[in-house]
Amino acid sequence: MKDIQIRTAREMNLFEFLIEKGFHIEEIDSNIFKVDRDGEIPVFINLSNNNIFFLVDLGSINDFASEELYFKLLDINTEILPVSVGVDSSNKDDKRLVLVESRETKNLDDNELLSVFDALEIAADKIEILLSTYLT
Repeated sequence: MKDIQIRTAREMNLFEFLIEKGFHIEEIDSNIFKVDRDGEIPVFINLSNNNIFFLVDLGSINDFASEELYFKLLDINTEILPVSVGVDSSNKDDKRLVLVESRETKNLDDNELLSVFDALEIAADKIEILLSTYLT
């Protein structure tokens, strides 16, 4: 008999899905959650209306921020799509380097959601390599 593969799809609650895939979830505030798995860098999820906003805090850049670094970070944005790197300057005394991404919740499928986490991890690795030249 031939080995016939059947593709199935099922709807599932976001958090149940993430837990099933090995993620740990911690509620930080109303509609804000910290999500991580297996020692990977935490991803903060903000649920707002029909969108999910993803944020990874890569740390403070106050000690080594420069025009050269900002230019290189802008340049690396072309390599890490669909993720973007930015500077969270909401606290002027502690500027934070962040990765951001967002998705609409309507018709969000499992592969699309998991690809966001993969893209954030790849982007974090690339930026870590870039930052290592500033930290040595």
